[in-house]
Amino acid sequence: MNRLATETSPYLRQHADNPVDWFPWGTDAFAEARARDVPVFLSIGYASCHWCHVMAHESFEDPDVAGVLNASFVSVKVDREERPDIDAVYMEALLAVAGSGGWPMSAFLLPDGRPFFAGTYFPPEDGSGRPSFRTVLEAVTDLWHNHRDEVEDQAFQLAEAVRAGVRAPAAAGPLGRRDRPTRGGGAGTSGAGMADDPVAATVASLDLRHDDEWGGFGGPPKFPQPLLIEVCLVHARRTGDERSLAMAMTTLRALAAGGIHDHLRGGFARYATDRRWRVPHFEKMLYDQAALVRAFLHAWMLTSDPDLRTVLDGIVRYTLEDLGQPGGGLASSEDADSEGREGAFYTWTPTQAAEALDGPDGDATRAASEFWGITPEGDLDGASVLHRPPGAPLTGDDRVETARAHLLRARSRRARPGLDDKVVLEWNAMFLSALAEAAAATGTPQWHEAAVELGEFLWSEMRRPSDGRLLRTWQSSGGARQPAFAADHAWMTDCCTRLAELTGSAVWLARATACADALIDHFSDEEDGGFFTTPDDGEVLIVRPKDLVDGALASANGAAAHALVRLGTLTGDRRYLDAARGVINLVAPIVTAQPATVPMTVLAADLIASGRCEVVVTGDRPDLVDVVRARWIPDGVLAWGDPQRTPLWEGRTGDQAFVCRDGVCHLPTSEPAALAAQLDALAALPAAAPRPGGTGTDSDSGADRD
Repeated sequence: MNRLATETSPYLRQHADNPVDWFPWGTDAFAEARARDVPVFLSIGYASCHWCHVMAHESFEDPDVAGVLNASFVSVKVDREERPDIDAVYMEALLAVAGSGGWPMSAFLLPDGRPFFAGTYFPPEDGSGRPSFRTVLEAVTDLWHNHRDEVEDQAFQLAEAVRAGVRAPAAAGPLGRRDRPTRGGGAGTSGAGMADDPVAATVASLDLRHDDEWGGFGGPPKFPQPLLIEVCLVHARRTGDERSLAMAMTTLRALAAGGIHDHLRGGFARYATDRRWRVPHFEKMLYDQAALVRAFLHAWMLTSDPDLRTVLDGIVRYTLEDLGQPGGGLASSEDADSEGREGAFYTWTPTQAAEALDGPDGDATRAASEFWGITPEGDLDGASVLHRPPGAPLTGDDRVETARAHLLRARSRRARPGLDDKVVLEWNAMFLSALAEAAAATGTPQWHEAAVELGEFLWSEMRRPSDGRLLRTWQSSGGARQPAFAADHAWMTDCCTRLAELTGSAVWLARATACADALIDHFSDEEDGGFFTTPDDGEVLIVRPKDLVDGALASANGAAAHALVRLGTLTGDRRYLDAARGVINLVAPIVTAQPATVPMTVLAADLIASGRCEVVVTGDRPDLVDVVRARWIPDGVLAWGDPQRTPLWEGRTGDQAFVCRDGVCHLPTSEPAALAAQLDALAALPAAAPRPGGTGTDSDSGADRD
């Protein structure tokens, strides 16, 4: 009996009609395995995973394969987006077995949950040095019945490897991948074993890996890695270093020009398969849009490049309109496949372009083909991925823009890729955090309204009614479920803090402190510091994982540290700052050995070490608030609107601005020009770096804060 039809996860429901007798994760599955004395087959994936679909079609829909699974195993399906804790534990086992990981993940467990073998995708037939899934099942069955001692021994060793891997501070694997960590240390450090300037150390390591022609850090497959771009921008903003800015801008411009960018609608695919960012893996993930909003926003604020603003607008438009759900919240992802082919929705042949425009010899067809590189040869199965040469303008003349509208209209009539409409708290809060910042910086009222609306939805729908505890996922058909994890709390803390800065409302700061308090109370590791992935009253797995290293997402600990530093600065509550220091001290060996693998923690450590710029605007002075918002101040926090009972507000009255840094304050001012000068001096804005217009005047920069 397949038990997935009533699950809230779209990924699990995709498998509801398989002939495999799937269980969802839970005690029933493991009780069944114990009663039958058979191993558990654990399959982990997600709804927009291309190779998950392939393996499902080849193996899980095959009645013969299903017969073997049903006879000799208890089969369990897990959505990694819904249960990142389970994914983290068994991914560590996979890394121990294979040295690298990915999805679909295929693991074989004892009935007590300990893994004894793991792999990823297995094909339907033996070949190319890779065993078929049937071969693997037969080998595991033979081991189970005839070599149980070996199975038990392997389970013991793998369980120990998992415990070591998910708990210990360690240096990370190759840049941009969540491969198995190795222990590391370093010299030339200060504090808790950390490099003297982790931002500079990260930039130096990225300099060795940067692709100076096409951007990015490392070879294909190439991921955008916006957190690494952010570190480069922070360094450039603070020091005026041309190399840091060049690495960030080369990468962002190449991303904007490449096929990884949806040139018709906006938004980005997950990664590119080639060095030039030309041919992407077409799935679109909410968390990528969230991180790239912030990268393009900050680069635009630093350079005033209009193409960066165009890309920023497109990401926000795509996310709010295409991922926005009628009941509220943002969907998790769009699939790569449609009509049985990856990228079919996004690619164009010359014939398709001509049919959408004015015929093969028409002026609009020629303009579009020349502008976006639509050729008979194509890029993927004879079809072209729309792209631009790096550095070329992203918008064209009237013919091109008219063609864009017609192509988009024609594309809307195609079969759209599948949508995972599951609302994940962590990812929604990530995007909300970036959107709130973008709304403030650009002064876009629609973004302001959308940010507040999303924030209210998350707060009202994604908490448990009985006690207000946060919940991980939500769907319109089933509401919210699954207790939230550390990353959910970290990003909710951050987005509520950003909403407080956007709106000036005391309500959002109170909500931020509630999320931070729950994070500290239920997830803290009192012995070693930092935060566990799961709460102290959550489900007990074979080990309580701890997320330290950044991958496609910032680690839970890195996100928590950054959010807590900012909240602690606004509230003056040392508890938050101390908790952030606990994370930084824990991760210090990784920061020293391989800082590019923990950029979020690097940014948090920089906030702690170099201090924060604190701005309070009292009374009703929107013109002074606008002066602050017109500048990107990476280490700045803004308090305005509702007065708070915090050290920042103590003794401060009148309609004026107060600017301080590390306990040293300027005289209060009511003049926008004077406030602009104070901010530029404290933030050490390089004089050569252009900035979007805003209230106030430019001034010479102050001394380098390092």
